[in-house]
Amino acid sequence: MSSFLSRRRVLAAGAGAALGLAAAAAPATASPSAPRRASGPEETRTLDELHQAALAEGGKLVLYAGGDRPNQWDFIAAGFTRRFPGIDMTIITDYSKFHDVRVDNQLATGSLVPDLVQLQTLHDFARWKEQGHLLRYKPAGFSKLHHRFRDPQGAWVAGAVIGFSFMYGTAAVGSDAPRTPLDLVDPKWKGKIASSYPHDDDGVLYLYKLYAERYGWDWVARLAAQDVQFARGTDSPEEAVNGGQAAIGVGGAGSLTAPASEPVQWTVADGHPFMAWGQRLAILKQAKSPTAAKLYINWVLSAERQQRAFNGWSVRTDVTPAGGLKPIWEYPNAHLDGFPRFMADRAEVERWKQTFALYFGEVKGDPTPGWLGLHPGA
Repeated sequence: MSSFLSRRRVLAAGAGAALGLAAAAAPATASPSAPRRASGPEETRTLDELHQAALAEGGKLVLYAGGDRPNQWDFIAAGFTRRFPGIDMTIITDYSKFHDVRVDNQLATGSLVPDLVQLQTLHDFARWKEQGHLLRYKPAGFSKLHHRFRDPQGAWVAGAVIGFSFMYGTAAVGSDAPRTPLDLVDPKWKGKIASSYPHDDDGVLYLYKLYAERYGWDWVARLAAQDVQFARGTDSPEEAVNGGQAAIGVGGAGSLTAPASEPVQWTVADGHPFMAWGQRLAILKQAKSPTAAKLYINWVLSAERQQRAFNGWSVRTDVTPAGGLKPIWEYPNAHLDGFPRFMADRAEVERWKQTFALYFGEVKGDPTPGWLGLHPGA
């Protein structure tokens, strides 16, 4: 296929400056609200009214959330239950690629556990919508969501923007910080790079795909010769850099708004690729606690919560990004449209996975959230 590299293609790329907090981005490629304008009623109840309705419903909520560590989202559950006393919230964290088929199996066996899902596997939401498994619901502020972050009929919304790029430890690199992905293949960094496996996580896979398309297969081969410390979990690169096991981490999330005093700096090079997407949320039509699920979605999408996004980017068009950033949809090198298209073509995803396995070896190690079985949270 034309979208899969079939020939060597190395583009001349000079050293781009790392994107600063106030760096200018290219003009937006689309209006936030012009395409696919939302229609139909939005939620009119306040959070407090939804809270009372959720308590009357039974006061329980189970969320299946994509992530890397068992307790990764405990702070979200704590904040939610502190804001809405009496709600018993359970968050089960696992790789999205396990949660989605887990939900499929539960639906097939009449044993559904979660009320809602929050996953990276974007293609599943279109499929579940077509199969009639998702509750169509428009939370308050639905029309303020950027059109890329909402289904027109309300079958799903995106609750947060997540971006993947590379990072470095300030103490480890000193004054010689890598400025672009091209610097990662410099021999001086051999044995000093950690990365999550691109063929284990589709988000990291897409980032590596962008690198391969931009810099060519020679770049991939040179990176493979760098003795990269590959591990499972997209938090592993930052853990390795934080712990002093690596100077550079590839394939993890971070924030361009982090102060210069932070020991790990996540970076995006102006004019060079990184990737970002909206982590999708949906209520399952067979949910036992749909009102509590609606409460959670309204809370996550509230302007107050969106203004506190860890990386400064919001899914809402009426929330100004922090730290002088532009809205994520104004960064063409974030490939915001490309990732959903990539995820929808599962044959292409598999080709890229197996090709990177040829360069970097098979994925090794147990999944970092552990083995959770068929019905966690039941």
